[in-house]
Amino acid sequence: DLSEIAIYAKIENHHYRMLKNLTPGPYTFIHMATKQVPRRLQHPKKKTIGIRVPDNAIAQALLAELDEPLMSSTLILPGDELPMTDPYEMRDILSHQVDLVIDGGYCGFEDTTVVDMEDDAPVVVRAGKGDTRLFET
Repeated sequence: DLSEIAIYAKIENHHYRMLKNLTPGPYTFIHMATKQVPRRLQHPKKKTIGIRVPDNAIAQALLAELDEPLMSSTLILPGDELPMTDPYEMRDILSHQVDLVIDGGYCGFEDTTVVDMEDDAPVVVRAGKGDTRLFET
């Protein structure tokens, strides 16, 4: 949820209200990172961070159990152009390199919609599963 977002991202009140209405959902929101965010987790030049609240039962359960945010990335192996979506294939290839593979079923290829919220007016950086019409002026 967004209850601790101010620890990680500098966010204006009107942006917070927008995020509250659109999360959980298929969006990644880019904000200026706070000093609490390690440099290696920030964009190297812009000092920004992407914030996402996924609408996924497994991710929500993990977050509730851990009671802290997770850093994640799309699983695209070196030499591949598309992300892995088959949990059985992930287990076969990666089981000796990771502690756990959670079988949440097959997932799709559709990206999240990425919205840059560094300035006053949000800007869609990448159109994806989330409705981009919400950000048109």
